[in-house]
Amino acid sequence: MLTPLQKQTAQAIVNLFETSSARGDYGAVTVIPGDTGHLSFGRSQTTLGSGNLHALLQRYCDNAGARFGPRLAPWLERLAPWLERLEQRDTTLDHELRLHNLLRATADDPVMREMQDQFFDEGYWQPAARIAAGMGIATPLGLAVVYDSLIQGSWKTVRDLTIAQAGRLADLGEHAWIDAYIATRHAWLAGNRRSDLRATTYRMEAFQRLAEQGYWGLELPLVVRGAELSPATLYATPPGCYDGPQPGTRSIALQTPLARGLDVRLLQLALSEQGIVIKADGIFGRTSANLLRDYQASAGLPPTGVADPALLGRLLG
Repeated sequence: MLTPLQKQTAQAIVNLFETSSARGDYGAVTVIPGDTGHLSFGRSQTTLGSGNLHALLQRYCDNAGARFGPRLAPWLERLAPWLERLEQRDTTLDHELRLHNLLRATADDPVMREMQDQFFDEGYWQPAARIAAGMGIATPLGLAVVYDSLIQGSWKTVRDLTIAQAGRLADLGEHAWIDAYIATRHAWLAGNRRSDLRATTYRMEAFQRLAEQGYWGLELPLVVRGAELSPATLYATPPGCYDGPQPGTRSIALQTPLARGLDVRLLQLALSEQGIVIKADGIFGRTSANLLRDYQASAGLPPTGVADPALLGRLLG
């Protein structure tokens, strides 16, 4: 069995592949042209197309402590994978900025972060561990390769190709078989008809470098795709997550350095729900200030571009 730190390291490598962050970007909202998953969200990018995005959000909304549950609940029907054919699903959600901003905001809720950790552990890590154990894969690096393939998809296809082209793990030994699997998957990705998959060969190149350097135990510190993996980075606060300041405890205005935080995110989310085209990233830059001025003018308020506690109270209720 892997130690908790080895598990965290293996997952961090895949987090880097998925969202360019070792801790994982819990609020990442992505739509990649040509990706059949369509709208994807969270630390390991669960998708509309697979139905897993609905499953994650349903679980979150069912939690009585979910801060944004009541606001997300009305979206669940449109997210649900009731229809048999992907083409019939509501892929207009790929471009629904209000939903995207709400998803970004949920990353500030510890309930959502814990929910994502549980969801991806149950859906991907535990199955990967069972597959690895059944095949005789015992190294942390080998398990990370299996986990990555379950996250990205087509594990069984590439496993069977590897067996057909190179042989079985029992005959080759774990290191040689994983090396062969990495090479086979690299070729499979590079020649894939989908352009979004062709662009991900870097995943296998990163694993190949780790194998060549002998880091089968994923001993720390490591550098993967230019990112440091160490206890300090693996247990740091996830990027783009805010636990304060609370709304109303300060005025929000354009300043240097830029104001960031939970109150900024909630202000942007409230403006988004008023129909204003704004990204709720929790950073109050010039665009946010200009859009706030537009809202103030439309509401008959002095267009100062400053959100004082009174305005925040009006917008946030």
